[in-house]
Amino acid sequence: MHSFFKKKFILPVVASGFLFVGVSFKNDFFEVAKQIEIFTTLFKELNTNYVDETNPGELMDKAIGAMLSSLDPYTVYFNEQDVLKFKINNTGEYTGIGAMISRKDGKIMLREVYKDFPADKAGFKPGDVIIQIGDVVLADFKEDASELLKGAKNAKIAVKYIRQGKTNSTEIVLDEVEIKSVPFFGKIDDKTGYIVLEHFNKKASNETRIALETLKKQGAERIVLDLRGNPGGLLNEAINICNLFVAKDEIIVTTKSKIEKHNNVYKTTFDPVDTQIPLVIIVNGKSASASEIVSGALQDLDRAVIMGSRSYGKGLVQKPINLTYDTQLKVTISRYYTPSGRCIQALDYAHKDKNGAAIRTEEKNYNAFKTRKGRTVYDGGGILPDVIIDELTSNTITNALQQNDGIFNYATKYYYKNPDLGSKIPTITATDYQDFKQFLKTDKYSFDTETEVALRKTLAVAKKEKIEATIQNEYNQLLTALQKSQETLLDKNQDQISKMITDELIKRYQYQEGLYQYYLTNSAEIKRAVTILNDSEGYKKILKQ
Repeated sequence: MHSFFKKKFILPVVASGFLFVGVSFKNDFFEVAKQIEIFTTLFKELNTNYVDETNPGELMDKAIGAMLSSLDPYTVYFNEQDVLKFKINNTGEYTGIGAMISRKDGKIMLREVYKDFPADKAGFKPGDVIIQIGDVVLADFKEDASELLKGAKNAKIAVKYIRQGKTNSTEIVLDEVEIKSVPFFGKIDDKTGYIVLEHFNKKASNETRIALETLKKQGAERIVLDLRGNPGGLLNEAINICNLFVAKDEIIVTTKSKIEKHNNVYKTTFDPVDTQIPLVIIVNGKSASASEIVSGALQDLDRAVIMGSRSYGKGLVQKPINLTYDTQLKVTISRYYTPSGRCIQALDYAHKDKNGAAIRTEEKNYNAFKTRKGRTVYDGGGILPDVIIDELTSNTITNALQQNDGIFNYATKYYYKNPDLGSKIPTITATDYQDFKQFLKTDKYSFDTETEVALRKTLAVAKKEKIEATIQNEYNQLLTALQKSQETLLDKNQDQISKMITDELIKRYQYQEGLYQYYLTNSAEIKRAVTILNDSEGYKKILKQ
């Protein structure tokens, strides 16, 4: 009777389940096919009948971009030209000029020049603005101008650029450029080693291993690993870097997806270098993705003390999918989870506010998890350090000064006003800081806070409706009050902003290496890390050892 019941009732239920899945799949497939047919018909008729000539490639790029923009910012489409641009992210090697650049207003600005690479040898400095490459005037060039600075090794490229208002000409000789994942490591003191990890390209774990083993040979008995500003990179490199400090077969990260094949558990695979050496990892709001895997895993395994400010919260996993005609889709397929089960992702792109912005989990909705030894840690996006350093926490005014290039442009002005500092460490005095504030005021820097943006939009709408005269007095009063509040924020955050200016200036005079050398003896964060490591009992107490 029991067997009969199972056959008569359970088997039809199972069969109906398969039928439901089949119907669901067919419905989804039909809907996709239907929408593709509609779009294909629309695209064909539009290009055939539109009153002016159209560019099908540009229209398609915009259509795809608009579609993907409704998802997350990491799901993107690459056309044929785009696909070739990302070799540097994975290999750390390319042929070019050896500089960090940005494109703005039809020009290329050099933001950082790397020592002894082509741009440096050609005499370029941060703040230089390239306006012409070869015969191409960048103001008239709508494509990616950075591609014009790449080519065969030893190729010579004529360049025109503006420095301090004066137009100059020079020639850059292209060469192979290798971006190191570990640009610097050294001894803070007799017993403490310091490793800077800036990228997670394919050489990251090997470079970190070399740094760790070298420092140990030099007598280092504890390590500070600096992940500040590290945007992430290759997943396997993050796992391998964890493996330097933890045993084989430890779970480092898990990915979870609606698609079974994308659900994976990633473990360490080789024998470690040192599972006992005390370790402090420094993170900040710009430490993302692979940086968060390393810091989150080693926190959950009670293997390292994490200090700094909450990390960025980029816990979405992408997979590149090759499409026809050498194009590519990079699509988000899953989410990262730390060994304790915490989701790294901070923003929920499936749920957006009335302005279309992804929603961030509120602190009251954070979930508690346990590390291996029972410490309580929380999700909510990113990795919350064991030791919070307020100075590393970004705020409205510091974010604005980075986004509007206030600090960068002031450093350029300072550098040419004081060209002969050489190896001296620039010191931002109270007088310098007042000069900086006046510089912002004279050049009318916008801080683009939400209040300021909303205020400008209000005036723009009032002008459109031709009622600005009736609200002008109130607008001016609000603007004055806003400017006073910004002045107050500049004064309140003077120490932090002065430090940011100093860091930028050191790179101008002594390159990146000089900044890290300066950190060894002057960074408040590194001093705090050393204090933690010097207090053996305090270190163990944090980790419940």
